[in-house]
Amino acid sequence: MFASIKQTTLHGSVWGLVLALSFLVAPQAWAADDDKTELDKVEVTGSRIKRIQVEGANPVVTVSRDDLDKAGVTSIADFMQQLTASGSALNTKFNSSGNFGFPPDASGVGAGSAQVDLRHLKAKRTLVLVDGKRWINESSASGVGGAVDLNTIPMSIVERIEVLLDGASTIYGSDAIAGVVNVITRHDFEGMDVRATNGSYLDSGDGQSETYELSMGKSDSKSSVFISLSYTDVEEVASSSRSISLEPVPGTGVTRGSSATPFGRALFFNGVNIVGGLCPLVDTDGDLIDDTALCNVTPNNPYTGYTGAPGQIPPTFSLADYHGFTTADRFNFQPYNLMLTPSARTSAFLQGTYQLSDDIRYYAKFLYNTRGSLNRAAPEPIFLGPEAGNGNIGDQAVIDITNPYNPFGQTLAAPDLIFLTRRPVEGGPRLFEQNVNTFYFGTGLEGTTSVFDTPWDWNVNYIYSRNQAAQETRGTYNIAHIVMGVGPLGTCTADPQCVPLNLFGGPGTLDATMLDYISAVLHDTSEQELRSYSFNLSGEPFALPAGNLGLAFGMEHRSHSGDYQPDTLSSSGEANGVPSQPTAGAFDVDEFYGEVIVPIVADAAFAELIELDASVRFSDYSTSGSTSTMSFGGRWQVNDQFLFRFSWGEGFRAPSIGELFGSQSRFDAVIVDPCSGPVAAVTPECVALNVQPAYVQLNPQISILTGGNAVLDPEESESLTWGFVYAPEWARSLPVTESLEFDVAYYDFQVDGAIQALDAQTQLDNCVVFGPTSTYCNGIVRTGLGSITSFNNTLTNIGSLATTGWDVNMVWRLEETALGSLKVSWYNSFVGEFLSTEPADPIAFPSGFETTDLAGVERNDSAIPEWTSNLVIDWGMAKWTGTWRMRMIGGVTEACTDDLFSTLAEPSPNSLTNLGLCSIPDPNGDLDDRDSLNRLGTTVYHDAQVAYAFGDLGGMDTTFKVGINNLFAKEPPFCRSCSLNGYDASTYEIPGRFVYLALVGRFD
Repeated sequence: MFASIKQTTLHGSVWGLVLALSFLVAPQAWAADDDKTELDKVEVTGSRIKRIQVEGANPVVTVSRDDLDKAGVTSIADFMQQLTASGSALNTKFNSSGNFGFPPDASGVGAGSAQVDLRHLKAKRTLVLVDGKRWINESSASGVGGAVDLNTIPMSIVERIEVLLDGASTIYGSDAIAGVVNVITRHDFEGMDVRATNGSYLDSGDGQSETYELSMGKSDSKSSVFISLSYTDVEEVASSSRSISLEPVPGTGVTRGSSATPFGRALFFNGVNIVGGLCPLVDTDGDLIDDTALCNVTPNNPYTGYTGAPGQIPPTFSLADYHGFTTADRFNFQPYNLMLTPSARTSAFLQGTYQLSDDIRYYAKFLYNTRGSLNRAAPEPIFLGPEAGNGNIGDQAVIDITNPYNPFGQTLAAPDLIFLTRRPVEGGPRLFEQNVNTFYFGTGLEGTTSVFDTPWDWNVNYIYSRNQAAQETRGTYNIAHIVMGVGPLGTCTADPQCVPLNLFGGPGTLDATMLDYISAVLHDTSEQELRSYSFNLSGEPFALPAGNLGLAFGMEHRSHSGDYQPDTLSSSGEANGVPSQPTAGAFDVDEFYGEVIVPIVADAAFAELIELDASVRFSDYSTSGSTSTMSFGGRWQVNDQFLFRFSWGEGFRAPSIGELFGSQSRFDAVIVDPCSGPVAAVTPECVALNVQPAYVQLNPQISILTGGNAVLDPEESESLTWGFVYAPEWARSLPVTESLEFDVAYYDFQVDGAIQALDAQTQLDNCVVFGPTSTYCNGIVRTGLGSITSFNNTLTNIGSLATTGWDVNMVWRLEETALGSLKVSWYNSFVGEFLSTEPADPIAFPSGFETTDLAGVERNDSAIPEWTSNLVIDWGMAKWTGTWRMRMIGGVTEACTDDLFSTLAEPSPNSLTNLGLCSIPDPNGDLDDRDSLNRLGTTVYHDAQVAYAFGDLGGMDTTFKVGINNLFAKEPPFCRSCSLNGYDASTYEIPGRFVYLALVGRFD
C-alpha cells in the first residue's frame, strides 16, 4: 500500500434489502485506490497529529466498507479473524459454557462473544477503539473480561476499520501491545440505506443467518445526523450434524470419551475379591502383595422396558449386574454440543454534529446493542467421592447402605469410596442462555484555534459506556440434594422434600420426581463500566527547512469498574460442578502524552522526504502505580517509488479487573496425568509422588483453582517494526499492467512479566519429571491413591512472550480491457518464532526458565501457523463485479498422547500411537509414546462472490449479490488434542459450504 490508503466515503446512502444465500468472500483489505491526493488533514490510527500524508512510520491496514460488504459476514469479528496477521481468538464457533469453566483471569467463558487477536499475543493485548476512543470490555455473565467483544459493535455503523500492526502504548495507553483496531463510524451520510441478507450451510441446511440494516442520514453546512438500526439472527449448528464430532476418535468418541456415562461408573475398594474376579485384588500399599479388591465397574443394561414413566418402579439390582469398566463404556459428549452459537443482535446507533461557530463543533453519539445467545453442552455429569475433585460438598458424599437402590451391599465412604459418577441424560443437556446489553454515550467539542497565527486542532471528549450480561443455566443440579438423596435413608425421609436417588443404573432410573428434587436453575450476572475524560491538541507550530514540525499533546482520565455475581447456589458450593465466587473491583488512571514529528530532509536526491517521530506517555494507576513509555520511528521516502519506514516502542498492559480482583474459583481443564495407568507401577517419579500402582486417572478434566492477584504489575513490552513499500515505475511497462506494489514489513515483539497462570499441563508434567520438591509441584495435592484433589494455578507476572515474523504483500492492478478490470492482491504473514518462556526447575534449567517455540504448533485449542496467506482476485465489468479468494492456513503439529500412552516396560495397545492416530509416532524411537506428534496439514479455503448492479428500480439503486464460503467444502484437519468438536474452531471453519444471497438498495 504505497500510494494512499483507500478511504471509502459513503456520500450517497444505500437503501438495501439483502435477502437469501451467500458466497462468502471476506477478503482481507489493504485497500488502495488510484487517487494519490489527500486534500484534507486526517488523523490516522497510530498518531494524534493530523496530517495530509497518511502513509506514516507504522504499518496500518485499512478495511473499507466495501470490503465488509463483499465478505458476506455477519459480524466485524468474522472478518477480522481472517486477516493473515490475526491469531486464534474467541468466536461464536469456539465458546462453550459447559466445557471451559472459569479461566484464571476471571474473564468468564465469553459465551456468544467474538474477539480479535493480533500476532497471536491474545485478545487482551489488542486495543479496540471506536473513532479513536476506547470501547468497553466485555461482561460474559460468568466473569469480568479483559478484552472487547466485537459483537457489541454493529457492522452497520462501520465506514472503515484501521488496523495498526504495531505497539501503540505511547499514543493510546494500556492494552495496545500487539496493535490497535480502530473502528471508524459512518459520517456525513446522505439519504437512506437498507440491506437484508439470508444464508445457510448449503449441504446441511443449518446455521441460517439473516441480517437487516436501516441507515439514514442528512447533513448541511451547520449540522449532520446519522441513524442506524440493525438486526442479525444466526441459528445454531449442532455438533451432531458434522461427522468430525461423531467419529470414535480421541476427544470425541468412545475411544477417549468421558468417564461420566449415562450408565454410571463406580470405583471403590471392596476388601475382598468378589463376583468372579469383577473386583480384582491389587497392591495398594506398595509391598508387592495384592491385598485389596478394587472395584471399577459399570452396570449392564437390565432396564429394557423401563422408561422412568410415572407409576413404573425403578429396577433393583446387585453387583452381579455390573461389569468391569472399559474404554468401550466411555461416553461421547460431543454430539450434544454446538459448533455454532446461535445469537440474535439488535442495535440502534445515533450520531450527530452541530457547528456552534466557524471554529467549534459539538458532537454526540449514542449506541444501544443487545444480544441474546445460547450455548449447549452435554447433560451435566454428577461426580461424588473424594477423588471427584469438584471442590464442593460432593467430594464428601456417602453412598449409604440404606439407600434403597444401593447395589453394593455396603456403605461407600472415604477412604473406601474413590469415585462414583453418573451422567443423567434423562435430565437433558445443559443450556446456557445469555442476554448482553451494551450502552455507549460519547459527547464533546472539537475545533481549531489560532496561537501566534498558527492553527491548532483540539478536542474535549466525555465517554460513558456500560456492558451488562446475565446468564441463565438449565440442566444443572443441586449437589446438596444429591448428597442427601444417596445418603442415609432416615436422613432423607426426615426431610419432606428429599427423594432417594437411583444413580446406579442407566437412562431412566432417575425418574421425574428424582429429577425435580435435584434440578436447579442458576442465574449469574456481570457488568463493566467505563468513564473517560480526554483532551487532545495538535498542530504544526512552525516551519523547518524540510517542512512543518508536528506536535500533539493530551491528557485522559479513565475510571473502570466491574463485578461478577454468581448464583448463590454456586457461591455456597451447593451447585453441581465447581464453585464460583463473586468478583468486584475498580481502578482509575490519569495519563499524559506528547508526540512530535520532525521533518529532516525534503526534496533532495534520494530523499524526497525524511522525517522522524517520537512520543512519550505517563500513566498513573490507582492499583498498579505509575509507568511511562516512549517510542521512536521514522520514514524515508526515497522517491515516488520507494518508501522505507521503521518504529520502535515501549508498551504496557495494566492488569484488568478480573486479573486484579477475581475471587478464587475453579475451572475444569482437560489434562493428562502422566502417573495414570500402568506407568505408575514402573516410574520412580510417580512413586516419589506417592502415587499407588492401582491409580488410573478417572476423569480427563481436572479442577483447577484460579484467582486474581491484587499485587500484579503491568506487563511490559518492546516492539520493533521496519519495512518498505515499493511501487516500481518499470512495472507499468509490463503487459496490461496499470500498477504493481509491494509492501514488506518485519516485526519483533517482546512481552515481559506476562500476566498468566502457568500452563496446567506443563505444570503437572514438570511436577512429575522434577519431583515433589520442585516449584512445579507447589499447589498440587494428591490423595493416598494418587488422584489430584487440589491444583492451585493462580495468576502472577510469569515468564515472557516473544515473536518475530514478516508480512509480505503484493497488489497488482491490470488495465481495463474488453473483459473488464482486474486486481490481484496477495497478503502473507510468516511467523519466524513464537517463544513462550516460563519458570522451570533450576535443576534442569540453570537459568530458571524454559523456552518453547510455539511457531507451527497447535496447543490449547490454538494454532500458530508459520505461514498464512490470502490471495484475492477482484474483477469488474460494466454492472458486474466479482471476487475470488483463497485463504491458506499452514500446517501445524500437536502433541499426540494421553493417559494411555505406552512405554517399553508397559506397552498399551490403546495408546494413540498404537491405534495409528499419530502421523509422527514416537519420533525418538524410544518406544515411549509421550513424545508422539500429529500433523494438521495445510488447509486452503476458496470463497467467491458475484454482484450485479441493476441500477434504478422503482427509485432505488439496487444491487444483487450471491456468494459462497468454502466453495469446495474443505474439511478442517482433525485435532487429537482439541477439547471441542474434533477440530480447532478458533483457527478453522465449520465443515460445509455456506451460501447467501444479498439485495442492497440505496436512496439518495
